Amino acid sequence: MNEERRRELGQFLRDRRAGLVRAEQGLPPIGRSRTMGLRREEIAAFAAVSVTWYTWLEQGRDINASRQVLESIGRVMRLTAAEQAYVLALGGHAVVPVSGHAAIESVPPHLQALLDAVDFPAFAVAPDWGIAGWNIAYEYLYSRIAEVAPAERNLLWLVFTDPQLRQMLPDWDITSRNFVAEFRAEAGPRLGSAAHTALVQKLQEASAEFASIWAEHVVLNFSSRQRVFVHPSVGELTFDQHRLVPSDVPDLHFVMYVPTAGTPTRERLAALAKPDASIPRKYS
Repeated sequence: MNEERRRELGQFLRDRRAGLVRAEQGLPPIGRSRTMGLRREEIAAFAAVSVTWYTWLEQGRDINASRQVLESIGRVMRLTAAEQAYVLALGGHAVVPVSGHAAIESVPPHLQALLDAVDFPAFAVAPDWGIAGWNIAYEYLYSRIAEVAPAERNLLWLVFTDPQLRQMLPDWDITSRNFVAEFRAEAGPRLGSAAHTALVQKLQEASAEFASIWAEHVVLNFSSRQRVFVHPSVGELTFDQHRLVPSDVPDLHFVMYVPTAGTPTRERLAALAKPDASIPRKYS
């Protein structure tokens, strides 16, 4: 476990310990009004580990935590499945992607053909959340994608730094928080790599909002959900968002925006595709 992953694991456990409700663990409050948070010795006792060892874990000391111990601590803290997977990844108990930390800059031709074959917005996200490819329907939805410099063509970067995209998201506060939590959940095995550290630092420097959300250490697995955009030309567009993973390139995730049934979204997308629509039709 590298130093940055040890620090992150320690901070994550401290945050979760502080947020536990004592009554839910069958423990009395401390003092007059303290009902939140367990002591380190209480976590250690419930997880059947020594107080000293658990303290070292929270302090980010160079120790090896077994999968069984981390799972036991997770059960005591009532971690969600996403949080438990994140803790295991930080502890070195997750499979690192075959491609390691190398960036994926483009989509293989056969997968780009798949993107092009669907008539609704779709794009491919690399492990660092760089947007590696997209189809013309995605350009209709977000026309700036082809103009953005490749180095800044990252989903998190755009969500937190592009005013146009922010204006298109009426639920930006919710969407941005979900994205950060999902990004963190997927970053465990890569935490400490030069590329991951540089991206997070860049985002923290560019956006105080990102820095604040990142400091909360929230972890969520991706789940299909409804997404709403307000397009400057055709108004509200409602999609069901899904993510697919191609078996031959598992480091790429395809994000699909399927028009929600019962809404005028498909017709409005078609209007954007008309010859007189002022939407650029080029890939860069």
